[in-house]
Parts: sequence; C-alpha cells; structure tokens
Amino acid sequence: MPRTGAPRTGPVGGARRRPRWAVRVATALSVVVLASAGIGHAVMTGLDSDITRIDPFKDMKNRPHAGHGMNVLLVGTDGRDRITPAERRRYHLGGAPCHCTDTIMIVHIAEDRERASVISLPRDSYAEVPAAAGRPAHPIKINAAYAEGGPNLTVRTVENMTHVKIDHYLEVDFTSFMKTVDVLGGVRICTPRSLKDAYTGLDLPSGPHTLGGGQALQYVRSRHVDGASDLGRMQRQQHFLAALIERATSSGVLLNPLRFRDVVRAALGSVRADKGFGTDELLELGRAMRDFSPSSSEFTTVPIGQLGYTVKGLGSTVKWDAEKSARLFRALRNDEPLAAGKKKRGAPPADRAVPVDVPPARIRVQVENGTATAGLGRRLDAALASTGFLTTQRPANAADRSVRRTVVVYDPRWDRSARSLATALPGSELRPAKGRGPVLKVIAGSDFTQVRRVRAKAPAQPDPAVTTGDEAVCP
Repeated sequence: MPRTGAPRTGPVGGARRRPRWAVRVATALSVVVLASAGIGHAVMTGLDSDITRIDPFKDMKNRPHAGHGMNVLLVGTDGRDRITPAERRRYHLGGAPCHCTDTIMIVHIAEDRERASVISLPRDSYAEVPAAAGRPAHPIKINAAYAEGGPNLTVRTVENMTHVKIDHYLEVDFTSFMKTVDVLGGVRICTPRSLKDAYTGLDLPSGPHTLGGGQALQYVRSRHVDGASDLGRMQRQQHFLAALIERATSSGVLLNPLRFRDVVRAALGSVRADKGFGTDELLELGRAMRDFSPSSSEFTTVPIGQLGYTVKGLGSTVKWDAEKSARLFRALRNDEPLAAGKKKRGAPPADRAVPVDVPPARIRVQVENGTATAGLGRRLDAALASTGFLTTQRPANAADRSVRRTVVVYDPRWDRSARSLATALPGSELRPAKGRGPVLKVIAGSDFTQVRRVRAKAPAQPDPAVTTGDEAVCP
C-alpha cells in the first residue's frame, strides 16, 4: 500500500540543506504515550527486541544530582544514508549525511506521571564539551557532540549545559516516524496560513489537514516557510507532537490491543535506547499515564539570548539566555509545571497558606494514632483531608501508643511530598523508610494541635512562553 501524504516532486541535489528529522523524536514520545493503555506483556512481549541497545552513560562521573520525575533525552540523527535513492528523491533528501543530531529534546515526565514537559534545544546552540579522558573542554555546536563522541558525549554535553540529570536516552530514525503516523491513520494539524517550502516540497494551504507519514515528515522538517527559520521549525515540531498525543489518546488505539501492538511495533522499528529503558519501564509508565491527554503536556524552547553568536572555528551559533535558561532547567529539576500563570483546574487559591513543593492533592496519607487519646487519629485524618491531602479516611492505632512528637514516615523517593506534609504539621519529625512506596504515614504524637494550611508554590516563569498541548492542537 502506498504511503499517504506523499510529497510533490521537486529539485534534488547535493547543495540542498540538510534535512531536520525532529519528528523521529515524536516516535519515541509516542511510544511512551501509547503505552498508557496498560496492556500487559501478552501484547508487548518481544516488541522491545526491535530496539538496538546502547550504553550512553558508560564511565560517566560527576553527573548532576537526580531531580524529581524522569528525564528522557530524545535525539533525531541524520540517517539518510540508510534510505534508498528513490526515497531520497521522493522526500527531497539530497545531500550527504552529517552524522550528527539535528534535533535534541528533553522530555520530562512528572513524578506523579500526570504531566510531560518538552524542551527543544536548538541544534546550533553554543555549548561547552566537558573535559574527559585526556580531552580538554572546548566549545562546540551542541548537535556536533554526536559526531565527535556519539550518544555518550551528547549526554555529557547536554547535562553540562543544563545541569539536568538524564535518566534515559532514545535515538529515533525518521522511517519509524512515518510508519507510526500511517498506522495511526494520520495526524490532524491546523495551519493559520499557507505553508510552502521548496527545500522539503511542503505545500499546504491554510486550514486543517490530516497528514500521512510522508507529508508529516515534510511538515516538521520545513524551516524555509517564514523568517523564523529553525525556531519556527521547532515550534511546528512541538505542535505536531501535541497533535500526535491527541490522536493517540482519542483514536481508540489505547483500548485496542492489536492496534496498540501495531503502532508500537512501527514506532520501535529504528529506535536505539539505553539498556534500562525496556518493556517493563514502558508498561509501568503507561499504567501510570492512563489519563494522559494533550492538556497534560507543555512545550517550550530554551530561552535564546543571542542569535548569530559568532565563535571562531564554529561560525554562527545560538547562545542561550543564561539567567532565563537556568530558571527553566531549575523548574525541570524541581518537577514544577513550566506553564506559569496559566489557569489550571483545581489550582489552589492565592491565600495565606504556606507554599510547599508538592500540592496536598498529590500526597496520599495513612494516619495512625500514637497516643492513648481516643479519637486523635480520626481528628488528624479529618484535618488533613479538609486541607486537601488525600487521606485513606481509615485511621488506625499505632503499635506504640506513647509517641510524644508527631512523625512523618516516608519513602526517600517521595521526600518532597514528605517535606510538604511535614510543613502542614509544625514540629513533626521526618523518618525515612526505604521501600514504603508513595503512601506516607503520619503517626500522631501528643504534641499535635492542628494542621497548617499549605498550597503549591507558584512555578517559575520561563521564557519564551510555554504552550500546552490542548492549545497547540486543532479546535
């Protein structure tokens, strides 16, 4: 069956600018999103055998401290040397491959698995390669780190620039992207004006369009449709990712095991990933993201300080705004929403409540009475619930009924939730208990008097403005 959305024919030649394969990143993100059906190993078994395993973290030392949530580095490499001459002509892919990453994105999955934040890093970003193994630190364009040292140096460079610890690495080929879009039945996008690019063959009138794999590839590659060049291209890529999420979550794919299997098989066709990102991780993440939707995603580009920043030996580069980008990546490390100032359903009121890192509505609590005072456990449970905490509403008696100081028992993986809960219980003691899981336990002591009101901190305002997925897709 011929692929839908085939591009129009056009000039092909070695002088053509290199294609930009950002959408291969969409393939990897779609794998995460499509796993949200919670389908078990009966469907997924064997599918990850298509993934080529690599070790991008080998011998890495002095890495950034782990933040909260999960950070995935998604890269698209120039793989035109793996396609046929006919496909090169059909999709306007002339020229020699650059063996570099022409698309780099950090995808942050929130700790509660209810939000995904996508940050695009311009391919020509001025970067500093860290010193290692006798190699001195030196300036570079961030996309050239791959050509110099493969996935390992790419991860090192991104971590050095962002101070964000990368948990997983996914490298995607554009052929899988086209197959994934086609298996989904196309992806719907809206263009406020006509888009035409002689370099990619894209020719779209204004209005809504359902793009098949080939035409979708043209859409996300195009950088000559306006004066925004690479920045405009990244914005279109982000809009396409939002539309891809919308298509995957609304088309019934997640509820149909056979379609789910076919889409995942297409998506994994040309993926390279670290050894720790396999079927179990996809399914665990998928089960936690069953209610994921376009409104759960947010997209932005690292703030730019100077376009055309000239560096000897590198030429024209893109220099980040140091202060604004530091603020953006700090928000990512702290697992904070990037879409500051946007009104969200269920947002806490602006009152005199004490700000905390994690909102009470995301913290689950089991209450125990550690005193001989009858009814204290029920009173504490009700007070926490009235303040917004998710209590079990089944308080119990602790084994020790002589507790003087109220105790918050928590799994170290949920330390921010524990600190937020302890803020609501002034004077309480934090007691780590590895392996406890996400439900925190409060043992009421004789010192308990009341629960202090708390609310989530306002997120830092990044620049440029953040777009949420539901704003990016067609009405």
